[in-house]
Amino acid sequence: MMRRAYPLLAAASLALAGCVAGPPPEIATPVPELPDEFIYSPETDEAANLAQLLPANDPAFETFAELALQEAPSLAEAMARVDAARAAANGAGAARLPSVGASTTVTANRTNPAQFGVDLPGGAAFDTERTSYAGNLTASWEIDVFGRLKASKRAALARVDAASANSEAVRITLLAEIAGAVIDWRTNDARMRALAQDLAAAERLADLAAKREDAGLAPGFDRVRAEAAASQSRSRIAALSGERARILGRLVALTAQSPLLVGSQLLEEPEADQISTPPAALPSLLLTHRPDVRAAAAELAAADADLAAAARLRFPRLTLSGALGLLAFDFSKLFDDGSDVYTAAGSLTAPLLDFGRIEAQIDGAAAGKRAAFAAYRGAVFNALGETEAAYGAVAGSDAQVDAASRENAELERAFVLAETRYRAGLADFLTVLEARRAADASGERLAITVGQANRARVQLWLALGGDSHETTRSTSQ
Repeated sequence: MMRRAYPLLAAASLALAGCVAGPPPEIATPVPELPDEFIYSPETDEAANLAQLLPANDPAFETFAELALQEAPSLAEAMARVDAARAAANGAGAARLPSVGASTTVTANRTNPAQFGVDLPGGAAFDTERTSYAGNLTASWEIDVFGRLKASKRAALARVDAASANSEAVRITLLAEIAGAVIDWRTNDARMRALAQDLAAAERLADLAAKREDAGLAPGFDRVRAEAAASQSRSRIAALSGERARILGRLVALTAQSPLLVGSQLLEEPEADQISTPPAALPSLLLTHRPDVRAAAAELAAADADLAAAARLRFPRLTLSGALGLLAFDFSKLFDDGSDVYTAAGSLTAPLLDFGRIEAQIDGAAAGKRAAFAAYRGAVFNALGETEAAYGAVAGSDAQVDAASRENAELERAFVLAETRYRAGLADFLTVLEARRAADASGERLAITVGQANRARVQLWLALGGDSHETTRSTSQ
């Protein structure tokens, strides 16, 4: 009769377990629809390399990039998080395997005969004090019948992918910031050179005005205005020196190197600066090239696995356990024949009535998956917007460079003509001074716009995902 009751009891347990909470909700996670092309993508048949968007021809950038990848604190922190995620995944995988342990115990007991409540029969006696010695090997194993532990491992592996993608995002962001700082330094150099030319021209005009004043051909006011223009150039050069200190400090923080080493590397002259052609890319590539999008996708996969694991809490757990050891009440007899003992057990536990605990966990995991999907969509459209803006910035900065180049060339010619006319007595000094100041300002503007164009290319490199798609491989494969 009892044997017939066991299958019925097991079936009833499964039925009741299924009633503890309903099935997990179905949450649709479609891939966001992206346009076929970027609005500001360049229309060119020339094949462009993504790496050309960085100042790879600058020896300082190459040195700083290599040093930063080895010693930057931000990257070391990100890699440590990857190691932590891998350790968690290893732990989740180990939970599916048997657990084996060992123990030794020494137990001393004292029994009071009065605790039996009656007097012992005449002649009956037993040891009231005795010590037992035991050594055991224990083992337990949860058989993952319904896949709860497997789902937990899948979630942990997905989080390894997310941590790896986040570390790639830190790496390419670090490289982009270093590239931007080096470009700012080179732009500062170009502005310093332009202002040095301006200062030399202003001093030359002041000297000319002084000679004409001494000869009685010009009023002293011309010399004063020329000297004021020279002082203005000196002031701007001093301001640029302060900006150089800020750039140097930024590179020290990014590379974790000494200011002396950073400064010495920046003294190396780069090759001729050439503005590279930006590559054309498809919006769909952002799903695989952008590390932040890959990280969000991995977090979504982890949330899906978490929901699956939570749903499987409704089902029974089958656990096998056993112990094999030695037991004796005299240590010298611990290894004698007959001292061996063992136990073996199997248990099937199932939730019957938990007052909504499992259902709350399922609801929480479902909300986590919805949040992860919203974060994934946000990452995709953020990547789309940043890349579109980067392409637009490249196009706009290139147009500015072209206009600034023409403007500078025209204003330099205008100054030469004005100075020639002034020496011939056909133009006043104010005309020459204004022509010189306009040419000076255009030279500095040209240096700034070239720097902005190079900066825009670094932002495009970062928006397209840098080179992370070439170095990252999924760990959950």
